[in-house]
Amino acid sequence: MKQIQSILIVGAGVMGNGIALVCARSGLEVCLLDLNTVVLQKAMSNIERFFKGSVERKKITSDQARDAMERITPSTDLTAAAQKTDGVIEAVVEVQEVKEDLFRQLDRHCAPDVIFASNTSQISITELGRASGRPDRLVGMHWFNPPALMRLIEIPRGLETSDDTVATVSALAERLGKQPMVCKDSPGFVVNRILNVWYNEGMRALDEGLADAAHIDQTIRDGGGFRMGPLELRDLVGLDVGLQVTSSLYRRLGQEKFKPPECLRERVAAGHLGRKTGRGFYTYNRK
Repeated sequence: MKQIQSILIVGAGVMGNGIALVCARSGLEVCLLDLNTVVLQKAMSNIERFFKGSVERKKITSDQARDAMERITPSTDLTAAAQKTDGVIEAVVEVQEVKEDLFRQLDRHCAPDVIFASNTSQISITELGRASGRPDRLVGMHWFNPPALMRLIEIPRGLETSDDTVATVSALAERLGKQPMVCKDSPGFVVNRILNVWYNEGMRALDEGLADAAHIDQTIRDGGGFRMGPLELRDLVGLDVGLQVTSSLYRRLGQEKFKPPECLRERVAAGHLGRKTGRGFYTYNRK
């Protein structure tokens, strides 16, 4: 079983920069890659802010924060970054064609033994593996938001994913202080398969006028013991992401319970995507 010491994270958005800081604080050498320099600069600023806050809360020392930051190298050069890594975690937009094209590029530039892991929340690992040219060395590594705090990592394996690849990525997750859960490659895997029904019922309750958003969420928090209700959690993840995922599940499984509710479609059409735009089921101060 290969031990990964250096990791290339492709995509410096919310998930990518969160994954990068977790890897760096666990001692891995990290290259955080994004073609958008603005996104990359923002990611590095967010990571630095996180470590500064950790020092202030006495979770880590200032020396540990400095060392972790020094282990992260931002880059916009995929070719150069791919040639220097032991493993890859893909965290780009949740569009299958985009991910498949990325894995084709990575296959051309990475060493033959490099393992690819996809942070997809619902796209077929088997299909991504086929596109990558190394289906035995591609596996899912589904993180949850925020990566620094959420402990679970789903590890869905494709039809041709090798046992060694699963073992290597599971060991990596444990080294990062996470709980790996290996599962079958199926639409939505385990968590999103269950959560999307929960999300959708919360939104249908809103569509039917059973209560307003705040009362629906409060009812679930107080009555079910959840930390967040379905609508506020949808806002946190992003309504556009939510629409993509539940639409894909509906298309692939054909079950009415996954059909995107009208209030979700309307908000995405209006550009109200949740916390990241300042408005979704709730209104936020973006500062």
